[in-house]
Parts: sequence; structure tokens; C-alpha cells
Amino acid sequence: MTTIAIIGAGSGLGAAVARRFGAEGFSVALLSRNQGRVDALAETLSAEGIEAKGFAADVRDPDSITRALEAATETLGPIEVLQYSPLPQKDFMRPVLETTPSDLVGPVEFSIYGPVAAVHQVLPGMRFLGKDKGTILFVNGGSAVKPGRNVTGTSVAFAGQAAYAQLLNEVLGEEGIQVSQLIIGGRIIDGDPEKDPAVLAGHLWDLHAKRDRFRLQISSD
Repeated sequence: MTTIAIIGAGSGLGAAVARRFGAEGFSVALLSRNQGRVDALAETLSAEGIEAKGFAADVRDPDSITRALEAATETLGPIEVLQYSPLPQKDFMRPVLETTPSDLVGPVEFSIYGPVAAVHQVLPGMRFLGKDKGTILFVNGGSAVKPGRNVTGTSVAFAGQAAYAQLLNEVLGEEGIQVSQLIIGGRIIDGDPEKDPAVLAGHLWDLHAKRDRFRLQISSD
């Protein structure tokens, strides 16, 4: 059995993805800063018959991500799918003319240093699993493709992450490792036909299983 590691796992999209991949036989590693929250989510999923375990990790600390993913592999098995989907902090979202150099440190650590550390940690295991197995999934808001003047930090950092993801897609695709990005415009909305967590989780499963596209964009309209 292989594992999906969800960085930024919570009770919304993270839980929905855990259930979708868990239904396909995946073990689930739940990574978040709050150990108590991921432990509680893991307990809920375990009661539903999904093997899951929580691991504490701060995405702004590359060493923390490396340690958590290493522990997840040792506990649950090889990581076949990595999902990077932490929710940005509110203080990353300042108007452009109020954004100083120091205001960009957090967003860059969060959206660029974090995923780079995660990818480097899981890539050897994905290569070991063989061709057409490993998948790296990035989940971003709409500012990744259309910057917003009032959300400067995420606009700049998400754009950098999108560029990194596209470069990975080009290079790792040659090895049979799929890299895809799901862009979600606006909020995730329970019960919405397009942006309900379970619907979005289905899209993420398809990106992994079908392996036929880099980017899927869900509009905010």
C-alpha cells in the first residue's frame, strides 16, 4: 500500500482528499502545524476505515517538512502522491503599495521554500516506485494566475510556486512522475456544484489517475 501526504491538511479540502484517496486504498499522512488537529482528523478517518496518521510540520521551516515526511514514510509507507495545499495566512494579503520587502518573506517561505523542501524529500521514493506512479499536486488560489492588487504576498509567491510546478512538470514528466496544479478561484464552498470539497477532491484524484494535464482551473464565477 502506498501513501498520499497532504501538506496543509484540515477539515475541508484536506479531509475530502483523504477520503477520496483512502477509498482507493491509499494510506494518508496528514501534515499541519497543529498536531492536535491532524491527530483528531486522523482519528475520524480511521473510524471510517482509512489508515491515517497526523504529523506536525511548519511549511515555513524546510527542516520541519523534511522530518515530517520522513516520519510519514517510515510509519505509513512510500509516498506516491504529495499534495501541497496549506492555507495562506491573512497577513500575506496586503495591498501592493503597502507591501514592504519584509512582508514578502513569509509568503515566499510558505509558497516556495516549503514545496521545494517537500519535493526534494519525496522524489527519491517516487522514483523507486517506478514509472507512472508518483504524483505531485499543487493547490492554489486564483491569484496564482491572475494577481490581485490587494493580495500582493500570495500573488507574488503563488506565481513563483506556479512557475516551479510547471518546471517540475516539464522535467519530471520525462520520468513518468506527474505534476499538476489545481487553481481554485474564490472560496471553497460546501454544497457548491463546482467548489464543494468533495468535488475538488475528485478533480485531484483525476489529475493523479488520468495524468493528462498540468493545470485545471476552477473559476470564481
